[in-house]
Amino acid sequence: MGTKKLAYFVLLLLTFSACAQDKNPINNKNSHEVIVSELTNPWGFVFLPDSSMLITEKEGKIIHFKNKTKKEIKGLPEIYVRGQGGLLDINIHPDYKNNGWIYFSYASPKGEEKGGNTAIMRAKIKNDSLIEKELLYKAEPNTTKGQHFGSRILFDKEGYLYFSIGERGNRDENPQDITRDGGKIYRLNDDGSIPNDNPFTNSKGAKKAIWSYGHRNPQGMELHPETQDIWTHEHGPKGGDEINIIRKGKNYGWPVITYGKNYSGTSITDETKREGMEEPLHYWDPSIAPSGLSFISSDKYGDWKGSLLVGSLKFSYLDRCEIKNGKVEKEERLLAGIGRVRSIEQGPDGYIYVGVENLGIVKLIRH
Repeated sequence: MGTKKLAYFVLLLLTFSACAQDKNPINNKNSHEVIVSELTNPWGFVFLPDSSMLITEKEGKIIHFKNKTKKEIKGLPEIYVRGQGGLLDINIHPDYKNNGWIYFSYASPKGEEKGGNTAIMRAKIKNDSLIEKELLYKAEPNTTKGQHFGSRILFDKEGYLYFSIGERGNRDENPQDITRDGGKIYRLNDDGSIPNDNPFTNSKGAKKAIWSYGHRNPQGMELHPETQDIWTHEHGPKGGDEINIIRKGKNYGWPVITYGKNYSGTSITDETKREGMEEPLHYWDPSIAPSGLSFISSDKYGDWKGSLLVGSLKFSYLDRCEIKNGKVEKEERLLAGIGRVRSIEQGPDGYIYVGVENLGIVKLIRH
């Protein structure tokens, strides 16, 4: 093939790929300000009462950012860094100001089998080091697979702790089986004990911490600011990324129902709905590879108030979703091309902050 023909073919391919990638329009009337620079993979971050931040780096670091200075917190547990696994999300207790508890999720090698699985730990910080470390939950068994660890951490208004664990690449056994970890949303008391009213506490052999099941790899979870419902999103395979509202004891269908296909293009199932399984509120096809989720509940962004924000790892933007009558009625791309968006939080000042791989934490500015 000649040079000109090759160049034309490449241009044609790129044009087709761009059109096929994403149909959402780009909104250019926004920009960003870098608040915390030089971060590799800010998987999660949380604001402390003094407006400083605790930030997780997937490679295995907690960073305290205060007064424009970064300090690394020492004393972390052993972390299994492989593929999508490493140090993941972070959150603080609703009464952090009085008790000082922080909570984080990570891939842990603890256990008899080789590899790792998702764990939840709480600890306090003193002199830039973790103290009073308590392992609250450790998924089993370990595996050397590098995919689908989850994991987001959330407290509801009653003080219950929720977290997600992906199905660890074992779709045929884990997500539909409540006797196995993986592909679940879990609910604990803040001290790691299991609430008596969890849905499967009386089910023989069940993992008593399970709140919902049939998930693939949830990497976004947030409370709706008005209804207090738990909203999540999760990665589908090729197509079929989902937004779900999580209900007690419900089955969200993976892999029995899905809008996605195998990465090879072959079918996983011909079912997108089945009685007894929850259909998604919204799905993306093609997949955007969602990570991070937040609602805009402040007045800082005008008529964007009430919007749902979702990060796109695949296409490097922030997806703004307008929700009306329980449906996503409109989507648009913000911060288009900024990089792989990993985490999103609304700060105590009402502004939206976004963790972007190989950039840092940025503040969203609307023009």
